[in-house]
Parts: sequence; structure tokens; C-alpha cells
Amino acid sequence: MAEIKNYTINFGPQHPAAHGVLRLVLELDGEVVQRADPHIGLLHRGTEKLAEQRTYLQTLPYLDRLDYMSMMANEQAYVLAIEKLLALEVPVRAQYIRVMFAEITRVLNHLLGLAAHGLDVGAMAVFLYAFREREDLLDCYEAVSGARMHAAYFRPGGVYRDLPETMPQNLRSSVRNASSTAERNKHRGGSMLDFIEAFTERFPKYIDEYETLLTDNRIWKQRLVGIGVIDPERAKALGFTGVMLRGSGVAWDLRKMQPYEVYDKLDFDIPVGTNGDSYDRYLVRIEEMRQSNRIIRQCVDWLRANPGPVISSDHKVAPPSRVAMKKNMEELIHHFKLFSEGFHVPPGETYTAIEHPKGEFGVYLISDGANKPFRMKVRSAGFVHLQGLDELSRGHMIADVVTIIGTLDVVFGEVDR
Repeated sequence: MAEIKNYTINFGPQHPAAHGVLRLVLELDGEVVQRADPHIGLLHRGTEKLAEQRTYLQTLPYLDRLDYMSMMANEQAYVLAIEKLLALEVPVRAQYIRVMFAEITRVLNHLLGLAAHGLDVGAMAVFLYAFREREDLLDCYEAVSGARMHAAYFRPGGVYRDLPETMPQNLRSSVRNASSTAERNKHRGGSMLDFIEAFTERFPKYIDEYETLLTDNRIWKQRLVGIGVIDPERAKALGFTGVMLRGSGVAWDLRKMQPYEVYDKLDFDIPVGTNGDSYDRYLVRIEEMRQSNRIIRQCVDWLRANPGPVISSDHKVAPPSRVAMKKNMEELIHHFKLFSEGFHVPPGETYTAIEHPKGEFGVYLISDGANKPFRMKVRSAGFVHLQGLDELSRGHMIADVVTIIGTLDVVFGEVDR
């Protein structure tokens, strides 16, 4: 009689952010997963090693390219680590701008996570809905930094520049008539703060639309409820953070537990799940978008009422204004030294962590007093969560592995850093 054995297959690429860079080896008993072995390293960029050869400022754009769905959040952890070593004071207005864009980034991340997860399990429409809102927020990225994704907007000591007084207008084209173009420009007549405020007013209705499409949809629930269950104690033991931990009922959020920037001055709640399955994690992400919207609105109100500097006045660390640099020899020297040699950071080490959209994102920096890091190590949430894929997948069907990869919200730029 023939011996029945498990068989092994290569699975994927499945998720849009695992575009050929995740080799998942599944050991199957029929269609039931007995073991899942994620093979990584196919995107390896050597970001941490590259940082040792570049000044602190030159390394900043590499951070955007880690989790390339949460660009400014990566930057935030890095600049906070540098500022801690420098004991640098950051203007309050710059801190509010950073927090506002960190929450815009959280919304951007969750919109893509929701859209991609929906697409993975067969919900086509939500992808188009979510990308409608992403366009508005990416326009804000572009308006402040000149880039729609890799912004390099946060800087040691503050941010690159203040918020613009005007928003770019959509131009009439061969596919849009005058009335359609006017409708698209309806909220672009004022400043960026006006544009963001208008977005915060209409965004809750958009979240309601996502929920109408998915939350009580029986196919969505059949694909997510009871899939990838992890209890609170096991989630903590595996090092899960962010939504992966809060979905299991643990109210752990660094914005509340270890406040940084101005989060201790803002009013928001930490949503938690109860069952620790993929469906609860979906609900937590939905509610997190609502809470981020609250935070953004509070930042808009504060920024509107409180003008001021947006970067440190210490020209050893932050560049002088271009006007001053062109009029004053001393400012010109500061500018030249800063962008040719960089700034020197006192010897020391720090681990600085933030509540990234995917969980705890930490930067461990060692300085030997030079103008570039002696060592840099990034603690990315996606790498830790991927280690739990085997445990989350066991006993599920092949089709459920797609759901589990989606609920991890994994982006390989930060896994293969």
C-alpha cells in the first residue's frame, strides 16, 4: 500500500507588497498547512550598512525606502534618535507638523493595507475606494516635500519647510471638462491646512463606505473570522506590536504608554480587539483610521493658531534660510559645512521607538563622535510579525494563508532592510 506523505510547495507571490520577494514554502497535508517557512532576503538592500558610509543627513532618504507605505513614520524614528543623542530641542510647531504627517502616514498605510487585503481575498471594489483617498493625502506629501512617496521631509531639528499657503490645482485635460475640474479643485482654493481640514470632515463618511462594503459582508467574514487567531500572551511572547497585538486585546500603544513629540497633548483612544483573529485586526485598523483623523484635526487647529519656526535655529545641525545664506558669509559657511561634511554627533548610543502604522519601529544608533553613524540597527515590526506566519498558518487551508499574509500588513522593504 502506498505511503501517504506531506508534500511541499512554493507559494506566492501573493500580497502586492510581497511582489516576488517572499518565497513561502508550505508543507501540506492535502490542502491543510502543516508548516509555513518564509524565505526572505530577496530584496536585501543593506540599509543599515549603507548608513555607516554616509552622513546622518544623507542616510535620511534611505529610511523612506524601508516600509515604503509609511515613509514619514520611518523618518520620524530616525530623526528622534539623532535628536536624543544631540540633546536637540525641536520647535513645538515642527512637532505638531510631524505628528500630523505621522497620522496622515498611518491613514495612508491602513488604506493600502485594507485595499490590498481586500483584493487578496476577492473584494475588488474597496481597492478603488481606498485609492481615491490616498490620492488626496499623497498630494499633501507632494506639496510639502516635492515627492509623492519618498519625502525626506522630517529633518534633525524639525521639518524641511513650513506648510505651503496654497495647494496645487488640478488642470483641465482632454478627459475632464471644466465643471469636473472645478469639482476636483473645490477644496484646493486655500492653504494646505484648509485642504487637510476639509479632508478630515469628509473622511469619516468614506470610512463608513468601506465598512458598508466589508464589515458585515458575509464573504469577507467567512474569509477572516477565526483565521490566524493568536491569544494575548502568545502575541506578547512572539514580540508582536501594533495592530497585531491590539487585535488580541492588549491596549499597548507607544503614543500613550511612552509619549513622544506632542502626543501627550492630544485626545485619542486606543482601539483593541477581543478575539485576536484577522477580522478583529481589520476592525482595529478601521477604528485606528478614525482616531488618526481626530488627531490630524487637532493638529490642524493648533497649527492654524500658532505660527512659528519649524526647524532648530542651531545652524550646526539645521541649515540657515536660503535668503540668509545668500546675504551673510557666516551663514554661507554653515550651509557649506552642513551639506558637505554634515554634523558631528556626540559619542553615545540610543534606542528610539515610535508607534509606526505596523507596530513598534525602533532605531538603535551608536555614535563614536563622527559625522556618520558607527552602527545603525532598525527594529521593524514587519520582520517580527513574519516570524509568526508559521504559527498563525498551521491547521488552516491554503486559501487562508492569503488572508494571514494580508492581516500581517507586511511590506518587504522593512523586512529585508
